Amino acid sequence: MSEPKPNLVGGDWVAGDAAPNINPSDTMDIVGLYARASAAQTRMAIDAAKAAFPAWSRSTPLERHAVLRAASDEILARKEELGRLLSREEGKTLAEGIGETVRAAQIFDFFAGEALRQTGEVLPSIRPGVGVEITREPMGVVGIITPWNFPIAIPAWKLAPALCYGNTVVFKPADLVPGCAWALVDILRRAGLPDGVLNLVMGRGSVVGQTIVDSPDVAALTFTGSVPTGAALAAKSAQLMRKVQLEMGGKNPFVVLADADLEVAVDCVINGAFFSTGQRCTASSRIIVEEAIEGAFLDKMTERMAGLRVGNALAPETLIGPVVDESQLAQNEKYIEIGKDEGARLMAGGDRVSRDTEGYFQMPALFADCTNQMRIAREEIFGPVAAVIAVKDYDEALSVANDTEFGLSAGIATTSLKYSTHFKRNAEAGMVMVNLPTAGVDFHVPFGGRKASSHGPREQGRYAAEFFTTVKTAYTLA
Repeated sequence: MSEPKPNLVGGDWVAGDAAPNINPSDTMDIVGLYARASAAQTRMAIDAAKAAFPAWSRSTPLERHAVLRAASDEILARKEELGRLLSREEGKTLAEGIGETVRAAQIFDFFAGEALRQTGEVLPSIRPGVGVEITREPMGVVGIITPWNFPIAIPAWKLAPALCYGNTVVFKPADLVPGCAWALVDILRRAGLPDGVLNLVMGRGSVVGQTIVDSPDVAALTFTGSVPTGAALAAKSAQLMRKVQLEMGGKNPFVVLADADLEVAVDCVINGAFFSTGQRCTASSRIIVEEAIEGAFLDKMTERMAGLRVGNALAPETLIGPVVDESQLAQNEKYIEIGKDEGARLMAGGDRVSRDTEGYFQMPALFADCTNQMRIAREEIFGPVAAVIAVKDYDEALSVANDTEFGLSAGIATTSLKYSTHFKRNAEAGMVMVNLPTAGVDFHVPFGGRKASSHGPREQGRYAAEFFTTVKTAYTLA
């Protein structure tokens, strides 16, 4: 066992009580030991970020470009190594782990370019002889709190714009997946970030996260996680008059119309509902199917599901890796029992399975005979569980799709231009997919939703500037 990986505070690696990072594919495999920061160390990190802000906020675009580009290059060069680390600690298949790592490199590359593309406006005033300049400036210390399901991509799409626009950062990754976060921070430190600009404080949300949230020196807070936690962070941030960005839950619908290409529809549902073990906020968990093709759709789905290989994330034949840990697996199983008790018909899967190693393996579950009022159709499970709801026509499908407290992603399978156009306009979601899985987005365009799914400005792409900067209007008398 190697020495515990320390936290980074003000440019110094700082030790703390260490906790093991356990491989969900093989619970006997300890990925590494990682220090957990104390509340005092977290406050030191916030102080360090505050002290580093004046110089970093006035650094040149070329300086910030160089750091982000160097980080992108190293992540890409180490994609197999980092992808394997990701798969070991989170449970994504190796192909998914490498793909997510490449995505992180692309995000840093994009924001390296954005550092050189920052713009403003020069306008004439309505008053003679007065000029107006509109510019964007960094917020200050940004608190970043990330979830376990995308251990390198979500940190990347928060860290890269924060640094690009001249903010300093206190970064708390999910306690389950410190490995990718530590590697990413180490890469950025060696890429040339000055001391204190980026601080890593690993550990429990009740200690580290709460300290970040309670600090009046944190000017902006970006969080991805559960709705209850997000609501609590928003309430505290409102008290402090702090800018906040929240990405939370989803109960995403995927509509299958009678005119759809059935192969395309099934491909979309298998990918959206079950890949990454269903542990995506954009996963398709409500499958809304026209009655005319419900039987054919269910037959094709169960046929395809029989061939899904669940197993060790590092095994080349694995299509679906393990659930992230025992508590999440227990929650999945609880909802499967709830679905049965509510009268839904379990068509396939849902059971734990044994493999050569001890891990949290579960077959994807598909329910039929569901209504949109069942708990399995209303509450986010965050596992490989999908509920099929039959409807009579497109109008009912759209109504059911929108009947949810969430509004992150929505998809439709159809060959009709009329229905696809209408769905894009009328689906109450931040992102809409036509003949594509609800999960899977580009890095250069905005990401986010409506209702209880998201709060605050969008993430990613050029829209990230809306959160990570503040607008200044300056007047000059000529």
